[in-house]
Amino acid sequence: MPLHKDDPRSVGGYKLVDRLGAGGMGIVYWGRSRSGRDVAVKVVHAQYAEDPVFRTRFRQEIEAVRKVSGAFTAPVVDADAEAVRPWMATQYVPGSSLAQRIRDQGALRGTELRRLALGLVEALRDIHRAGVVHRDLKPANVLMAEDGPRVIDFGISRAVENHATLTETGQMIGTPPFMSPEQLTDARTVGPASDVFSLGALLVYAVTGRGPFDADSPYLTAYRVVHDAPVLEGIAQPLLGVLERCLAKNAADRPELDVLAAEFAKVLPAATAEDSPTVTLRADEVAVVAIRSAPPIGDPGGRRGRIRRLWATTGVVGALALGLTGYLLFGPGRGDDSTRAGAGSSTSSRWETPPTGWKPWQTTVYAAAAHGVKKGSGVTGVGAQGDPKCKVYEGDVYCAGDGTLPVRLDGLTGRIAWRAAVLPPGTGKGSYAFSVLGVADDAVLVEQEYQPENSGDFVTSVAAFDSGTGERLWHRTVNPESVRPYFSGDLVIAPDNNGRSITARSPRTGAGRWTAPLPAGLYCGLADTDGDLYLQCVPGITASEDMVLHRLDRADGSARRLTVPNRGTLAGTFDGRLLFVDPLDDEEATVATDDEGPFSRIRRVDPDTGDESSTKLAEECEGNVTLGGGTLWFATSSGQVTAVSARTGRRLWQTPTSLEQPSSVTYDASAGVIYLSSASGRVAALDTKKGTLLWETLPRAERVTNRGWALSEVLLHKGALVVSTPDGDIFTLDPAHPDRKPVSG
Repeated sequence: MPLHKDDPRSVGGYKLVDRLGAGGMGIVYWGRSRSGRDVAVKVVHAQYAEDPVFRTRFRQEIEAVRKVSGAFTAPVVDADAEAVRPWMATQYVPGSSLAQRIRDQGALRGTELRRLALGLVEALRDIHRAGVVHRDLKPANVLMAEDGPRVIDFGISRAVENHATLTETGQMIGTPPFMSPEQLTDARTVGPASDVFSLGALLVYAVTGRGPFDADSPYLTAYRVVHDAPVLEGIAQPLLGVLERCLAKNAADRPELDVLAAEFAKVLPAATAEDSPTVTLRADEVAVVAIRSAPPIGDPGGRRGRIRRLWATTGVVGALALGLTGYLLFGPGRGDDSTRAGAGSSTSSRWETPPTGWKPWQTTVYAAAAHGVKKGSGVTGVGAQGDPKCKVYEGDVYCAGDGTLPVRLDGLTGRIAWRAAVLPPGTGKGSYAFSVLGVADDAVLVEQEYQPENSGDFVTSVAAFDSGTGERLWHRTVNPESVRPYFSGDLVIAPDNNGRSITARSPRTGAGRWTAPLPAGLYCGLADTDGDLYLQCVPGITASEDMVLHRLDRADGSARRLTVPNRGTLAGTFDGRLLFVDPLDDEEATVATDDEGPFSRIRRVDPDTGDESSTKLAEECEGNVTLGGGTLWFATSSGQVTAVSARTGRRLWQTPTSLEQPSSVTYDASAGVIYLSSASGRVAALDTKKGTLLWETLPRAERVTNRGWALSEVLLHKGALVVSTPDGDIFTLDPAHPDRKPVSG
């Protein structure tokens, strides 16, 4: 990727040729020394150079990598942790990651597997001899160079001699599918045997294409690592026995590296001369490099200009270990070399700058309010307590949920300005569920569902509150048996008490604009597609053959009726036609289908004539589906996102993330990015064109329970992201700098 106009042209005497990638904490450049040697240079962002804690972490990262110099690691060539913008140059390593190699070509066999296993053993031996434990050995951190594997990314390593971690106390370090049990249960006991466990898990992945503890969520994966036996199907003896010992739950039962080297050499096919498991360096590849040594912690002056002899192999293309940045920014399991290369497009210039005075914040919907109902937990929910959903309006965020009273949060600080009370006829006794329908004309529209004590009946109301003060403006009791209240543009549409008609009202005053009849005997739902308002009706809440669509005129409520097959999900409008994503046909179906698929085709319906056309998807897709910019995005419960052309049905890209049961995709057309989040508060950003994982955060939720169908959500708001989780956490991110720590709201 070409340099940007504001990029430096040289760093520490190295001429910068191109960008290799960028993240929220630093930029990686392709550099060249005066002698013509290629290096990869990581330069810390200016704002982090001002942070003494981050500077200390970066200094430790340099020292961790510097301690290790071997044929199967990527050594530091030069560094200056005391520069105005700290930087580190490492060997420029040829090759893609093991993760990419497995995705592109499948499992490893024969001498290729032997070279990997013996190379990794040698790399770990060099790492451990230097007094370092890697702690995050995974496929994304192994580069498959032509002359053997390279272990990279020492940014979260631990120096054995002082047991000092490079991350905050109590923070989980590693990637669950390749972590050892002790990393999950007692990080203080982690030693070299932990890397042996990770090596075993990685080699299982290399042989089978899957990890020995894979599960649908990182939480279940972690449980399996600690408690369950590894799944080793497809691995034959005698290799099976060696890997079983590597994956022993008790660290003391795992083999030493010297023993492993001998056993791998015995059980794996012998390498040929063409597949040498070691690196032979030519005489011209030996260099003496000046290292600007970082001062030890507690020694501000330090010792400068220390000369070290490093053995280095030059390359033409390659990747740099992003170290601490790779884990903290991309999150567990992400940030391999291909991802980072694409991250060059994720520079701050693609995103809108948040408003002046804004800082990332985090709070909960239960925090004390300045006005109205002060406490946030005094109301009983109808179902699972919490699950708030939010809307953004001008400078603020408005949320409500099951048992969660409507609140307004200041968009700059996260402080709760007001919390509304329950509506008449509620007395405060009973169960309540609230939902923010929308905000318009300085009015917050809320649906309240109330179940009195000792009663199975529900009373549903729609009300408006002044967005600035929280004062109630109006409310109406409604009958939602046939259709639920809905907000669209400048209209709030709700069923009347008789249940036979709907009335569109002014958000601010509640005055009726128009009334339209509901089809008798049908169950309906309202939907907005590309500015058009539709009433979708079916004979019952179960599947039926036909759906009746009424396109409602916003001005007077008059309807144009259309009957279409009821066999798919209405995703939106594309090229002037309604676009449905249909599940597998009966003769195609091998598993049950539901709202998340599997889907087999795209169906387009002319809203005027009812004419239909369909396109078969190139491959079945599953998950929550979102339409935007001519693309269908499917997000599965395992965190995989698939982009499909809404025109051709062809898959455009598919990217895995580590998000568990993620939300539907949020599409940011101006930035060319899609976002999704998980119940744990993990957020990911992907480039819409290529599917590149731009960044992925660590979990931010304070509390996570099993919410079942409840999902997190990501909202776009004045250059920032607003994220709410099912358990009531609300936080914001600057998408250009997602790693910035939030302040308490």
